[in-house]
Amino acid sequence: MENRDKKRVVLTFPQQLLDKPIIYQLIKDFDLIVNLLKVKITPKEEGVMVLDLEGDQLNLEKGLKHLKKIGIQIESLIEDIKWDEDKCTHCTECVTICPTQAFGLDRKIMKLEFDKNKCIACGLCLNVCPYGAIQIVL
Repeated sequence: MENRDKKRVVLTFPQQLLDKPIIYQLIKDFDLIVNLLKVKITPKEEGVMVLDLEGDQLNLEKGLKHLKKIGIQIESLIEDIKWDEDKCTHCTECVTICPTQAFGLDRKIMKLEFDKNKCIACGLCLNVCPYGAIQIVL
């Protein structure tokens, strides 16, 4: 039975790789499942992708090694977001900034909800929370 692994990473592409089929190669050559969480590509500058990679442990290692070899910077997202509901006033500042809708408002009871599975630990919510109810945990 194969040993499946999952890794959440941030890929930063230099300008010369923006037109290359990087994600296609990860899927085809390394048999990885790729879930794009956030993508920002600035033509003639760089590309940044936050994604989940899943697959056979050996293939995942080979795929990441391939990315490094061709010049892509890889950062593992080992941080996690912690929401302290006791400090939260449910002002919804984080709802408007969250790119994955990990923070949402239950309109029936007008309370904030946090779906940790949707969170990509981008940290945008940290800057807007006026009450310090959101923290990064290493």
